[in-house]
Amino acid sequence: MEEKLISEVIVKRRLPYIIAFAVILILEILIGLYVRDRFIRPYGGDILVTVLLCCLARAVFPKFSPALPVFAFSVFVEFTQWIGLAKLLGVEGTVIGVIIGTSFSWLDIVCYGAGCLAFAAVEWVVPKLVKFK
Repeated sequence: MEEKLISEVIVKRRLPYIIAFAVILILEILIGLYVRDRFIRPYGGDILVTVLLCCLARAVFPKFSPALPVFAFSVFVEFTQWIGLAKLLGVEGTVIGVIIGTSFSWLDIVCYGAGCLAFAAVEWVVPKLVKFK
């Protein structure tokens, strides 16, 4: 009986993050495929990708606070772009090269910080508005 209650609580804690992850992933794909502007695609996409990673981390580890580690990971990935890792590995123009990225920008790091702060702020506010049992 107690195991069932524990699993229900875990599902209640993970499900919102799984749904948010799926919705944001679809948004990211749509932005990547169809948006060709100078704001949403470069900056909105970077903000959303950190929120996406935070949702994934929280879905997998429901008691883990992911904002700071996700920010650190994002800065690390941006650093690999600064040193030209994709070119060094010879994977420019491949799927791996796209994932690693090829262009460094300080504004990307600011966007990653904004995304992580937004995620942390929502996590701080929502429990005050919605009481989880």
